[in-house]
Amino acid sequence: MKVFGPVPSRRLGQSLGINNIPPKFCTYSCAYCQLGHTKKVQIERREFYKPAELVAEVEEKIKKAAKVGEKIDYMTFVADGEPTLDINLGAIIDGLKPLGIKIAVINNSSLIWREDVRNDLLKADWVSLKVDSLREEIWRKIDRPHRALKLDSILEGILAFAKVYKGQLMTETMLVKGINDEEEYIKEIADFLAKLNPNTSYLSIPIRPPAEACIQAADETFINQAYQIISEKVSNVEYLIGYEGNAFAFTGNVKEDILSITAVHPMRQDAIDDFLVKANATWNVINDLLKEEKIFEIKHDKNTFYMRNIGLRR
Repeated sequence: MKVFGPVPSRRLGQSLGINNIPPKFCTYSCAYCQLGHTKKVQIERREFYKPAELVAEVEEKIKKAAKVGEKIDYMTFVADGEPTLDINLGAIIDGLKPLGIKIAVINNSSLIWREDVRNDLLKADWVSLKVDSLREEIWRKIDRPHRALKLDSILEGILAFAKVYKGQLMTETMLVKGINDEEEYIKEIADFLAKLNPNTSYLSIPIRPPAEACIQAADETFINQAYQIISEKVSNVEYLIGYEGNAFAFTGNVKEDILSITAVHPMRQDAIDDFLVKANATWNVINDLLKEEKIFEIKHDKNTFYMRNIGLRR
């Protein structure tokens, strides 16, 4: 599914997801990725979908959401891979502008050293950049990048983008136990973020089932320490560690909606319960999808999640 939701976002309110990358074309194979491992890590930009095709699908989804009274705060590029790998990203954003809804791009920063990628991102109203470490060895351990990528070039690209970007600039740092949860690492990140002057710097932890079962969230003491350290350098720091809620939108076809959402956004069991009530459906829908192996069940941190089976985990 190339367009899904609207879904509740901890940062963007009700977000209509735009999945402009098929599973799973990515520049990274992050240890904590909720979609599983990247089968082939790559950095060459290419066309995945025709811009007009994707824009038309977004327009149709907006119409369906409006019919059932669902609001949309942002159209958000959040893909089954790295959205800036799409060479048509700028053209798609241009096509979406007339719809009158703000546009967000959540990306991993890996290609921002490229001028064409920076120019595409300049078109968006809201951009989130990943900064998990300032150290090459830590970055490679947590984000597992393509071997040709260089952290120094990425950091330079982030700085260049921040100097000219006029929209809402956000950063996100994932805190993983035993990898980047050291005071000295966070102090380095804080110094770098101070140069960017972002609107908000988010601290996040893995709250959905990660690619590597051994991945764990940093403990609460360190999360608080990281918050205090970065707050000394950046004016607005927020946690991104809570559950985003169950306000998933129903747009008319319960199976289609569940498959499109769970392809990129694992749904907790209580979220499924609420969604089925809204859709006037029963758990028979979920049982059918499980039997058909279109979704699967996975446990994480004492919760049960349901994810679309896109062949990356099993």
